[in-house]
Amino acid sequence: MSKNLVIVESPAKAKTIKKYLGKDYEVLASYGHVRDLVPKDGAVDPEADFQMKYQIIDRNEKHVRAITSALKDADSLYLATDPDREGEAISWHLVELLKEKNALKGKTVKRVVFHEITQRAVSEAIAHPRDIADDLVNAQQARRALDYLVGFNLSPLLWRKVQPGLSAGRVQSPALRLICEREEEIKAFVAQEYWTLEARAQKEAQSFSAKLIELDGQKVEQFTLTEEGGAEAARKRILAVAQGSLKVASVDKKQRRRNPSPPFTTSTLQQEANRKLGFTSSRTMRTAQQLYEGVDLGGDTVGLISYMRTDSVSLAQEAIAEIRKTIVSEFGASTLPPEPRYYKSKSKNAQEAHEAVRPTSALRTPKSVARYLTPDQAKLYELIWKRTMACQMTAAVFDTVAADLKAGAQHAFRANGSVLLEPGFLAAYNIKVTDPLDKSEDDDEDDKRLPVLVVGETVNLLELDAEQHFTQPPPRYTEASLVKTLEEFDIGRPSTYATIISTLQARDYVRLDGKQFTPTDVGMIVNKFLTDHFNQYVDYEFTAKLEDSLDEVSRGEKAWQPLLADFWGSFKPRVDEKMELSRQEVSEARQIGIDPETGKPVSARLGRFGPFVQIGTKDDPEKPRFASLRANQRIDTITLEDALALFQLPRRLGTLPNGEEVKVNIGRFGPYVQHGKSYVSLKRDDDPYTIGLPRAIELIEQKAAALEAATIKVFDGTGIRIVKGRFGPYITDGTRRANIPKTRDPESLSALDCEFFLNEAALRDKPAKGKKGGKSADKADAAAKAATKKASAKKAPAKKSATKKAVKKSSAKKKS
Repeated sequence: MSKNLVIVESPAKAKTIKKYLGKDYEVLASYGHVRDLVPKDGAVDPEADFQMKYQIIDRNEKHVRAITSALKDADSLYLATDPDREGEAISWHLVELLKEKNALKGKTVKRVVFHEITQRAVSEAIAHPRDIADDLVNAQQARRALDYLVGFNLSPLLWRKVQPGLSAGRVQSPALRLICEREEEIKAFVAQEYWTLEARAQKEAQSFSAKLIELDGQKVEQFTLTEEGGAEAARKRILAVAQGSLKVASVDKKQRRRNPSPPFTTSTLQQEANRKLGFTSSRTMRTAQQLYEGVDLGGDTVGLISYMRTDSVSLAQEAIAEIRKTIVSEFGASTLPPEPRYYKSKSKNAQEAHEAVRPTSALRTPKSVARYLTPDQAKLYELIWKRTMACQMTAAVFDTVAADLKAGAQHAFRANGSVLLEPGFLAAYNIKVTDPLDKSEDDDEDDKRLPVLVVGETVNLLELDAEQHFTQPPPRYTEASLVKTLEEFDIGRPSTYATIISTLQARDYVRLDGKQFTPTDVGMIVNKFLTDHFNQYVDYEFTAKLEDSLDEVSRGEKAWQPLLADFWGSFKPRVDEKMELSRQEVSEARQIGIDPETGKPVSARLGRFGPFVQIGTKDDPEKPRFASLRANQRIDTITLEDALALFQLPRRLGTLPNGEEVKVNIGRFGPYVQHGKSYVSLKRDDDPYTIGLPRAIELIEQKAAALEAATIKVFDGTGIRIVKGRFGPYITDGTRRANIPKTRDPESLSALDCEFFLNEAALRDKPAKGKKGGKSADKADAAAKAATKKASAKKAPAKKSATKKAVKKSSAKKKS
C-alpha cells in the first residue's frame, strides 16, 4: 500500500492528481461534504453556546469507510480539498470523523492547498503543507448555523401561514426580494410619450444621420417634444429654415482609448457566460468544475483552468509571463504593452492570495484543445482564454468625431461617428481595424463612419423624420443582471449564486420567461410576508453586513459564537411573535369585483394548494365557490372577466349515443373528459375551457381503441379486463387497478382471481386511519417526515392484518 493518502473532493480530481504524484501516493475522493447537521430541530443549540450536532451523510458513508481502510497502511494523510471555506470545512469534518473512529493514531495529518491542478502546483502544495485553518472552519460553521437557524424557523412558519413545502433563506430571500421589487416597479410604471427628430444628410456620395440637439435656441431634452402635433410643427419649422441643407458649425475630433476588462472572477464569469453563451449560473459552474478537475488531452489528464470559486482579479507572475509570450505569438508584438497590467479587486473581502479564473497554461489555445472537449467545455474555455489574453493586451484606440450641423441660427443637429484605429485587446476577440465592433464586448460604441466634414461647408438635407417613442419600464432581471446586482449589494458570495437561483426556481418562487425572471404568486406573497414581518432579515444592508461579519470570522478578527448570539437574540422573539398571525392576514385577498349573477364579491388569493379565485365569503349563508387560476394567470393581474370564466368548469358538452353525459373538468392530474364513470386526459393542446363535444368524442374513441388493442382478456358482464401496460400486464375494472404477480400467467386468471387482486390492491392503497394533528408547525421538515415515518411504522401491522383478512375471505369465496 501507498505510504501517503491524499483526499480530494471529486473522483475526477483524484484521477488527475494520482497521475502527478505517483506510486507512493494513494488518492481518494470524499465526494463533497462527509458530515452535516442532523436534519431535525435542535441541531444548533443556542442554549449551549450554539453547539452543533453533526452526523455522517448517508450517501458518503461508504467513501469514509474506504478512506478509513486505506489509512490503516498509510503514514501520512494529506487533505487536499478545495482552497476555500467549504473545502477547509470538509477537511476538518473528515478529521473529526476519523478521530471518532480512532483512525489517526500515529498518523501525520497535513493540509495542502493548490489553485490549479497542474504538476507544478500539486507538487509545490505537497512540499509545503500547513495545518487546518480554524478561522476558515469557524466561518463556515457560522454560515451553516445561520442558514439552519433561519431555515428551520422561517420555513415552517411559511408552511403554516402560506403554503406547505416553502422555504426561506438568509440569502435566498433577499434575492427573491430583488426580483419582486422589480416586478412592482414594472407594474407601477406609467409610460410617457416623447418624440425625436433625426436628419438624414449627405456629403458627396456618403449619407449619414444626425439627431436634433437644439430647437428654437433651446437644448433638446427627452421630453421637449411630447406629442405628434408639436413634433410635426417643429419639423416644418426646421425644414422651412434649412431650405434643403445644413451648415457644419463645428467638428470635434478626439482619439479615445479603451482598456480591457480584468480577468474573470466567479461572478463575472457567470455574467458573461449567461450574456454571451446563454448559460445558466449552474451550467457555467458545472462546466467550469469539469475544466478545473481535469480533461483527458489524448492520454494526458490536465486541469485546464484555475480554481473557479474566487473573487480575486490577480494573476500569478509566472502566469503573466506565459500570457505575454502567447500574446506576441498569437496577436503580434504591437498588442503587448511594455509592462504587465495589474488589477485590484473591487470586493473589500476579496482573498488576494487566490487568483482570478484563468487557463492553467496560456499556450493551450482554444483551437488546440477543442477536439478533446464537449461543446459546453469548449465554449467556456474559449471565453476564459480570450478574457485572460485580453486583460494583458494594449488598449483599443478609436478616432471619434462629433459634428454639429445648423439649420438657420435656432436649430442644430449632432452627428457622431467612430473608427477603430488599433484593435489592441479586441484582437483577442477576432476584431480587426476593418471589422465592426464586437457589440457584446463594447456595448457603448457607435461604429458609424462620417464623411470628412469641414467647418463652414454645407451638406444636403435629404429628409427629416419625426419618430414616436415611449419610455420603457425597468427590465426584469436576467441571471447575468441578478448575479451582478447581488454582488453589488454584497449579498451572499459568487460561489453560492447558482444554488440561490436554482432554489428560487425549484420553490416556484420565480419562473424564467425567455431569459428574464418573473415572480410567481407564491413568490410575491412569500416576499410580502417576509418584508412585512421580517424586514430586517431580508434587508440588503443587513444581509451584506452579516456577510462582512462572516469574512471577519474567516480572517480571525471576530469570534463566531457572539456573532450567532447577536443574530439569534432579535430573530427568535420575532419568529415567536409572528406565530400568532392568521393565514388570512398573510395571504390577503385581492378584491377583483362583483359577480353580476349573484351580487357577491369576487376575490383572488393564495391557498394551501395554489392561487385561486372565490365568489362569496365565508360569512355568506351559502358556501363560497372556488376555482384555481390557470398557469398563465396571476393573483395581482387577473381581471373580473377572466376570473368568472374559471367558474365554467365542470362544463357539460353533451351526450354520447349511449346516453352518457360528457363533461370536462380539471383534476389533480390535469384537465380531463368524463363520460359515465370513465375518464380521459386532455392532450397538451386541448383547452378545457374551449374544447367541444366532437373533440371530446375523438379523445374517448382514441382511448377506447388503445385499450382494445392492449387488452389481453375481457370478462363480459364484469367490466374487468387484463391489459398490456408499459411495465407489464395489469388488471382494471375502469376505476380500480392491480398489478399481476410475476408468478401468474395473465391468460390463466379467472374473473374471481382478478376480483381478488383488485380488492387486495384497493385495500393496500387505502390510507390508514389516524388521529388528526401531529408535530407543531414550528418543527423542521425533516422532523415532520421522521414523525410520519414513525407513525406509518406503527400502523403497518394493522394494515397487514387487514390484508390477511381480505385474502382469507377471498380464499373462502374461491373454495365455495
